[in-house]
Amino acid sequence: MNTKQIKIEQGILEGELAGSYMIFRGVPYAKAPVNDLRFKAPRPAESWDGVRPALEFAPICPQPVIKDGFYDKEFYTDPAYPVPAQSEDCLYLNIWAPSEVKRGGCPVALWIHGGAFDHGFGSEMEFDGAAYAARGVILVTINYRVGVFGFLALEDLRREDVNKSTGNWGILDQIAALRWVRRNIEAFGGDPDRITVFGQSAGAMSVQTLISSPLTRGMIHSAIMQSGGGYKNGLAGAQELPDAYATGKKIMELCGVRYLRELRNIPAEKLVEILPDLYKETQGLAFKPVVDDWVLEEGTDSALENDRIHDIPYMIGCTADDIFKPEGEDGRNSALYKGCADFAEMRTRVSDQPVYVYYFAKRLPGDEAGAFHSSELWYMFGTLDRSWRPMNRRDFILSRTMLDMWTDFMKKADPGNGWRPYSKESFIRTLM
Repeated sequence: MNTKQIKIEQGILEGELAGSYMIFRGVPYAKAPVNDLRFKAPRPAESWDGVRPALEFAPICPQPVIKDGFYDKEFYTDPAYPVPAQSEDCLYLNIWAPSEVKRGGCPVALWIHGGAFDHGFGSEMEFDGAAYAARGVILVTINYRVGVFGFLALEDLRREDVNKSTGNWGILDQIAALRWVRRNIEAFGGDPDRITVFGQSAGAMSVQTLISSPLTRGMIHSAIMQSGGGYKNGLAGAQELPDAYATGKKIMELCGVRYLRELRNIPAEKLVEILPDLYKETQGLAFKPVVDDWVLEEGTDSALENDRIHDIPYMIGCTADDIFKPEGEDGRNSALYKGCADFAEMRTRVSDQPVYVYYFAKRLPGDEAGAFHSSELWYMFGTLDRSWRPMNRRDFILSRTMLDMWTDFMKKADPGNGWRPYSKESFIRTLM
């Protein structure tokens, strides 16, 4: 293996040099949130002496093992791409960058994975940055705390936090990663002032949280929300404190504890084991960002209504057989699709910044699942050859087209390929 060393603020990293691009895996962006740091805002990563290897993907936040059949087969069972070990020491990121540093720096794409805020990780088999680096874009993927570790809200936690925040530990991890990238990405040939934050499902909800937060103002150049962003789309992008506290109380009861110190000492496995019983009581998403008056001063719908989201270029969309699609009806009748269009409509009333809306309608080969939730990931990461599905020439052409559009949007806020910004006279781009 050929390697390359790069000096960042914490020390020297050694990553893999793979021809025209380089990969740095398992780079710490925050201190391990363990022991007394469990359920606290992330702390700065520690420095090291000598050279730190960045050749292996890092552990992922403790979470349920996916065993639902469909998504297990789709993304998690290929032995060539094993799921990493689980550990609370999970705040790491991965970087794919062109091996030749360009003058002025490359645009940067910061990917936030989905997974209902209770599972997922930044090195899933469908994610890869080789195609982005080939197009002159640096891709960064991150792990962040999920489930109880990332979204527990308690009044005691709010009282002990210097900013009186609670329930947004996973979102604060994402913000810490964004800040780390802004401070360090120039060493990899990136431009810290051209960062596109993008994500899918809970990752898209995270992006909408970040572009609604005062903590990230001026840090994000553009944003993409896939199957999770929008206006009143049925997902309820954030929850109020009383609801978050109610979930926190149920978690304490299921763990059989009364005090925060007890909860900090419970084995991580227990905080995962209680989730099925928790879901029986919460119905729907048990974990969501919280309106805590620090990370979020209001809900994401309210921020959009009041023109308080970041005034930047956006791309937003969903798939034809996405969540909330009415059975037997066209996907354009879903709350998610309407929420994307309404987001774009509201932005065009108050801003000259473009909004591009897509509708991914390509039915994937191999079964009858169609354009299911998450199906576009294979295409916009250029990883069709990792899928078990019998992809054909048409699939690969669509993937190349989507990669060109995603990266062109990141470079110049214009995906090209005849895709016009949303307007009453324009159209929502169908990808198929």
